[in-house]
Amino acid sequence: MARRKKVYEGKAKILYEGPEPGTLIQYFKDDAAPAGDNPQPAVDGKGVLNNRLCEFFMSGLNAIGVPTHFIRRLNMREQLVRMAEIVPVEVVVRNFAAGELSQRLGIPEGMGLPRPIVEYYYKDEKLGNPMVSEEHIIAFGWANQQDLDDMIALALRVNDFLSGVMLGVGVRLMDFRLEMGRIWEGDYMRLIVADEISPDSCRLWDLRGLDTPDREGQVREPGPLADVYTELARRLGVLPSNVTHTPKPTLIN
Repeated sequence: MARRKKVYEGKAKILYEGPEPGTLIQYFKDDAAPAGDNPQPAVDGKGVLNNRLCEFFMSGLNAIGVPTHFIRRLNMREQLVRMAEIVPVEVVVRNFAAGELSQRLGIPEGMGLPRPIVEYYYKDEKLGNPMVSEEHIIAFGWANQQDLDDMIALALRVNDFLSGVMLGVGVRLMDFRLEMGRIWEGDYMRLIVADEISPDSCRLWDLRGLDTPDREGQVREPGPLADVYTELARRLGVLPSNVTHTPKPTLIN
């Protein structure tokens, strides 16, 4: 596919003009660290894994009736998405105390919250993406009350889906962030899940092996998922798990 005009470039992705009006090509880079615990340097092949994982999650959401911008994966690093007007507010859903929430409120890391907590952050990296309230969002015209109601409903549905999928492979979804976009269908506007869903936007803790004592007889506590990209892809079946070695070349006469 011929490279098209670049529309936007961020830390982890590049957006190009799509082949049809109203579409974009989303390219996944290897740069940037995952959200949450233990920032890591760029990982070779991370963009390939995030492309496949994002396809997995977005396709699953589309299948259960949660609208997203995802259309289809094009190749190892690119996917075709619908063009949307991005709401300049990130939605963060928290299921367990970790990171900023623990620091801000003095809540122990890993403690389950009474219910999922939804927070808003204004998308401006120069300002450090500050946390904002519904009053700020409505007063400055970033979204109206109906938009906020729809954003919360979408975020909680995504949370139910992701939490169940992750728990099924031994992973706890601590928190995650979403971006929403507006699309128009005739005169009707609706909100959809945009950007990406991948380990870059989630805080994930490993639950496997917690009942197995270590060498000192201590039971391991849950903690950040090690090697988050390849391990999550393997557990979800995005990567083949039956390849255990690379065979040596064989001379054929």
